[in-house]
Amino acid sequence: MLTVHRWVAVIGGLMLACIGVLVLCLQFGATSVGLGSVASAIMHMVRGDLADSPSLETSEIIMVQIRFPRVLMGFLVGAGLASVGVTLQALLRNPLADPYVLGVSSGSALGVSLAILFGIGSTFMLLPVLQFFGFAGGLLALLLIYRFAQSKGRLPIHSLLLAGVILNAILTALIMFITSIMEPNRSAGLMAWLMGSLTAPGYPALGVFSIYVVVVLLVLMHKAQLLNVLTLGEETARSLGVETERVKKHLFALTALLTGAIVSVSGMIGFVGMVVPHAVRLLIGSDHRLLLPASALVGGMFLVLADTVARTVLAPAEIPVGIVTALAGGPFFLYLLLWRKDRMF
Repeated sequence: MLTVHRWVAVIGGLMLACIGVLVLCLQFGATSVGLGSVASAIMHMVRGDLADSPSLETSEIIMVQIRFPRVLMGFLVGAGLASVGVTLQALLRNPLADPYVLGVSSGSALGVSLAILFGIGSTFMLLPVLQFFGFAGGLLALLLIYRFAQSKGRLPIHSLLLAGVILNAILTALIMFITSIMEPNRSAGLMAWLMGSLTAPGYPALGVFSIYVVVVLLVLMHKAQLLNVLTLGEETARSLGVETERVKKHLFALTALLTGAIVSVSGMIGFVGMVVPHAVRLLIGSDHRLLLPASALVGGMFLVLADTVARTVLAPAEIPVGIVTALAGGPFFLYLLLWRKDRMF
């Protein structure tokens, strides 16, 4: 049974862990920064000091201009991916569901790839333009999936999954085609971005992105009780008075828009939306009133840690963070599968 005391204890503990992880990861990178410099930089930011103020040291400028926005970006992206994963796993009643299972991420990536191909936002300084193309690609993919999967005004889950898998394959092929006809330098940059990149934008763009992610997460948490009912099955949900088709459309639209926004700023980062919700569910249960916010916090911590590894292992070179999440999430996911198989045996 979920009680207020348990909810506060779990979420409060995870929030404290998040603060500790964020402070820890701020210290590591191509240039190591001491804890005192981290605290000093945070105090300068709280007071509103400019990054080019003479009172700031070089390490503090690195913190304010580069590392803090990157860590914040990683936390937001990880929280968003984990929340989308929880929502899709409840809607599809499949613990293996992933934010990319519907092909929406491939649609967003295709939109951004087309923008870069035609020289629109060829550098990431034009992030709002790329974000718009990411939204457009994700929405177009969602509309196509609905068009192919809808039958007699209803949206069967198996048809939705099949349409998503097929569309994902087609869109991925188109992305590879665009990459193959680009100039080598631009093609290499696009491939690195598609494998996952958390190069943070400026603070104004980061502020807009954070507001968007937080608002969508709050809406999803508001619908947590509906997710609990939907996991019982559509027939049971309808018998309890839930308009399942309308709820599914709203939730799929929210997850598609959030996935589009995330892909447009970070590329395609896998396994966060699949492994994190599954692991958190094993630890705290499947009540979405607790599972959704807990998964968001754990997903944010996981991606920040993965990005810290990506930018320190081969420093000053960086590994695409999508590779690190796959290497970390893949074996863990196989362990979960073997563990569940042994329990069933």
